[in-house]
Amino acid sequence: MAKAKLDPTEGTPFEAVIGLEVHAQLKTRTKMFCGCENRYGAEPNTLTCPVCLGHPGSLPAINRRAVEYAVRVGLACGCEIARFTKFDRKNYYYPDLPKNYQISQYDMPLCGGGAIDVYVGEAKRRIGLTRIHLEEDAGKNIHAEGRPESWVDLNRAGVPLLEIVSKPDLGTPEEAGAYLRMLRQILLYLDVSDCNMEEGSLRCDVNVSIRPRGTSALETRTEIKNLNSFTFVENALAHEIRRQIKVRSSGGTVEQQTLLYDPARDETRVMRGKEEAHDYRYFPEPDLAPLSFTEEWVEGLRRSLPELPAARYERLQNALGLSAYHADVLVRDRGMADFFEECVALYPKPQAVANWVVNAVREEANIRQVSARETGVSPSRLVDLVRAIDEGKVSNQKARDVFKALLGNERPVADVIRALGLEQISDDAFLRDAVSAVIQEHPGPAEDVRKGKKNSVNFLVGQVMRRTKGQANPGMVAKLIGEVLGAS
Repeated sequence: MAKAKLDPTEGTPFEAVIGLEVHAQLKTRTKMFCGCENRYGAEPNTLTCPVCLGHPGSLPAINRRAVEYAVRVGLACGCEIARFTKFDRKNYYYPDLPKNYQISQYDMPLCGGGAIDVYVGEAKRRIGLTRIHLEEDAGKNIHAEGRPESWVDLNRAGVPLLEIVSKPDLGTPEEAGAYLRMLRQILLYLDVSDCNMEEGSLRCDVNVSIRPRGTSALETRTEIKNLNSFTFVENALAHEIRRQIKVRSSGGTVEQQTLLYDPARDETRVMRGKEEAHDYRYFPEPDLAPLSFTEEWVEGLRRSLPELPAARYERLQNALGLSAYHADVLVRDRGMADFFEECVALYPKPQAVANWVVNAVREEANIRQVSARETGVSPSRLVDLVRAIDEGKVSNQKARDVFKALLGNERPVADVIRALGLEQISDDAFLRDAVSAVIQEHPGPAEDVRKGKKNSVNFLVGQVMRRTKGQANPGMVAKLIGEVLGAS
């Protein structure tokens, strides 16, 4: 769990009220209302057709897989799934919106209510949801830096977009960051979005206001648009909360506005006045029939849900005895957590296995920018290494060298340990001779051990390790030192 961060309202008479609107592109094969390929990185304006370009006479058709994905997300978040829903036209003009309206949902969203459990420090908080609905994404405006011209790429126009709206239950930038991270984990566990924030497939708008501490009324809020990193969300909120506190403390009034965040200057600036629902002139989409779902279909999707991040986090601690730190790190990467659990199935010593997965395997995966399974060490071979440490065949320190040598080949762990000359010596007679020799060479520390000074035991162990070139079993060495000196 992350260490608690500074609350920008601390030491002031105000508290912050925060709600998030998260937009996640769904990773369907085709777009929301047409058959164009849904793919990032293609040449501009090559993944388009008359439907997503808004040509007169073209008719949309609903992507069934996108609806299934949206319902799965709603079920995972504990939402009430509408048995009857429809699409609406949200009317506004912008260069990246070729139809001059967006097909979205207004008064009958696909999913209502629900909540997400998040962890902030040691505290668990439940953040309520207002709604989850489906819509289509807009295109992308590309502005030429330093030049008075812009371009529009409509490849993204029509991509299935899920909007998840939280209640104003968040009180600090840290809580908002924790909520967004947990929501991203849920989407990744469900495998409905790649959640790549750099590519824009997960974006966030934040609504924030302040009020006198301890009151319950909602006051005038501002909205910060299109934040695409956890850090930007937290920093933008911290700046905007401090700005609003400054305005209110000086006797001013916070205006309802839509803002943009400039990370280079760490400041928000006005984009436009804040819109209300009536500004968009919503009306039912006339070219799409309403949707209705049977109980059997919804329950079938519910049964298909995997174990979700919050439940897995608690199980790793309660059932497997992992520390909060190890459970948190593993749960954040589903592939890493699956790799860990496969290891534990082979060798049921969870904490020992977790130490190696969280440190060695994760480090290698990060260096190579690959998954745990693509590092070159399978669960069975990692387990063989952990078992070799536990059985005293190689020291924990030298095992790192063995792990590196295992990468990218299929050699048995025992062969690698032998080839590197790292077999740990556990022969009683050999070690007893080495201990006796070291005691004779260092009578002062030996006498200290007899007097109960534990630091001197560590010194003598180090000398034996040096004498055996690091291959002695340090646990056996410490035990023999005690025996030899206790008998003399």
